[in-house]
Amino acid sequence: MMTPDRNDSTATLTAMLREAQEAPQVVAHLLESNAPLCRELGERLRASPPPFAVTCARGSSDNAATFVKYLLEIHSGLVTASVGPSVTSVYEARPRMRDALFLAVSQSGRSPDILNLAQAGRDDGALTVALVNDTASPLASTCEVVLPLHAGPEKSVAATKSFIAALAAGFQLVAHWTQDRALLDALDTLPDVLAKASAIDWSAALPVLSKANNLFVVGRGVGFAVAQEAALKLKETSGVHAEAMSAAELMHGPWTLAGDHFPILVLSQQDETLSGVNDLVTKLNEQGVPVVVAGAAEGPATIMLPPVDNTHPYLAPIALIQSFYPLVNAIALARGRNPDNPPRLRKVTETV
Repeated sequence: MMTPDRNDSTATLTAMLREAQEAPQVVAHLLESNAPLCRELGERLRASPPPFAVTCARGSSDNAATFVKYLLEIHSGLVTASVGPSVTSVYEARPRMRDALFLAVSQSGRSPDILNLAQAGRDDGALTVALVNDTASPLASTCEVVLPLHAGPEKSVAATKSFIAALAAGFQLVAHWTQDRALLDALDTLPDVLAKASAIDWSAALPVLSKANNLFVVGRGVGFAVAQEAALKLKETSGVHAEAMSAAELMHGPWTLAGDHFPILVLSQQDETLSGVNDLVTKLNEQGVPVVVAGAAEGPATIMLPPVDNTHPYLAPIALIQSFYPLVNAIALARGRNPDNPPRLRKVTETV
């Protein structure tokens, strides 16, 4: 696996940036260590196909769950629902989850509401699977199957390598379950793709995005999850009111907000969603909206950020968020903020 070069234009070293740069090695270790677990789980799911799937997560982990939802629905045909943890922890309801695949995604595995819903799923007969970084956590004990994220300690409040690890773990599960040769082959390239993505220079977007107090981050399909993650990172590290928006939903009213002081960051991948995203970028450009395009979309745009070339379309979103982390680190610093310790935030958030 190649080692990412230092990108000096956005490389002021913080714990957040250092941890993001560890993601290629983390993913390489995860893929090797979890392969037997995923093969075994895949065999079990093929032998007893679940009627539907449930995801359970908060924050960055919920964004990762969105990525897995798209992969499951596209490649296994499995309807996948994100169930609000408050349904069981606050409302004390007991949704019917018998025989479902229940995926709980968490870095810490300690939030009471996540634990409550996971226990409810297991009690009702769901196959509960934890994608969790802390394998000694209560969530790991609650769920029947554990897929460790192998991200190691994360000191920065902003999750980076653990988020990418969760994307990789979900991808690996779906690839082994469906035995899709293209997905399995793509998975083998992921550590090198991430190393290349980490070295890509996106600093051209810094002047536009660091001055914005409001912006949209646009994605679609399998890429929507990383649009959500990018928007969250802009909020928590940089104090920017960023909102993730589907390329389809943006046209249903929200784009009237965009303008000189309300730019749009578009993240895109080379798949069936691309033509619609290209149409959107063209319309925004015609309206004079500042648009920063990263990924496969053609432009023209105010700024075009380079992607990793020749990447499987479902790996492309993971590569895009890897390239985004140095940029958001630089945005935070340019706005006078410490991305490792945002105001009022803690590393482990426990909600009920």
